[in-house]
Amino acid sequence: MNLRLGVHVGQQNMSMASLRQLWRKLDGQVDWISAWDHFYEAPPAGGTIDHFEAMTTLGALAADTQHATIGVMVLYVGYRNPASIAKAASTLDHISNGRFELGLGAGWHAQEANAFGYDFPSVGIRLDMLEEATTIIRQMLTQDRTTFSGEHYTVENASNLPMPIQDRLPIWIGGVGEKRTLKIVAEKADGWNAAYISADNFSRLNGVLDQWCERADRDPASLARSIHLTFNLGTTQASVDVQREKLREAWGTAAERIEGGALLCTPTEAIDRLNEYREKGATMINVALRAPWDEEALEAYLEEVIPQIRQ
Repeated sequence: MNLRLGVHVGQQNMSMASLRQLWRKLDGQVDWISAWDHFYEAPPAGGTIDHFEAMTTLGALAADTQHATIGVMVLYVGYRNPASIAKAASTLDHISNGRFELGLGAGWHAQEANAFGYDFPSVGIRLDMLEEATTIIRQMLTQDRTTFSGEHYTVENASNLPMPIQDRLPIWIGGVGEKRTLKIVAEKADGWNAAYISADNFSRLNGVLDQWCERADRDPASLARSIHLTFNLGTTQASVDVQREKLREAWGTAAERIEGGALLCTPTEAIDRLNEYREKGATMINVALRAPWDEEALEAYLEEVIPQIRQ
């Protein structure tokens, strides 16, 4: 698979006008633009930062762009009925003229779930929910009628008209759990997304995913692999040092882990870092933008780094 380069835009700490301006700027320069699914900011700060809801944001993203694939990495299946997700995915595919790809996950942001009154059960139960939801959504995106009765979700002779424009709207599953998440990816997804992990760990998990594919009698090459890297690029070493301090302040005790999957370097170093992930099996690399970022560094990424990677 050819390497896709994208931007994962966190719809927080920005006005909607600024978000829309950014999408239009990125469209045509990158292969992928996505949002995330949160009610509160990420990393968590107690709901103190402006943050827009995902589905309505995606509608604007779909309408504002013409070239880039658009997506969401990833919807927590506990926030919406899976049949409703399938309906929204089909609608977004039509708004975007066949450019939408759907990401699903088991969730992690307990703080926002509790604040908004959503159940946030154990990770094992959330993975059960993810497996059932993915089954329903896949069927509703590809079949005329869907009936499913599970422990968590049920649909009865449900249709989803109009169907997506794409014959097979891609479903991504995000997460790095080796025993359950990657098994579900191998059995049910078109792509796997990992966030903020080192290239070595990405490579190791790719190997685990290959093993799950083999157990599912699936060609591992049929599964796309993506990585999110936090965007902490600086044009000088001094600005990189500033970015490092901001990252540590924002992520607290999780900062050391996040740094392993951060584009925390200069543009020249970023080229080597992205190529390392490509060599480890990534078919898509997205940088995750959290406002505010270094505008000069973003320009360098778009104008210098991406063209070098695409050569």
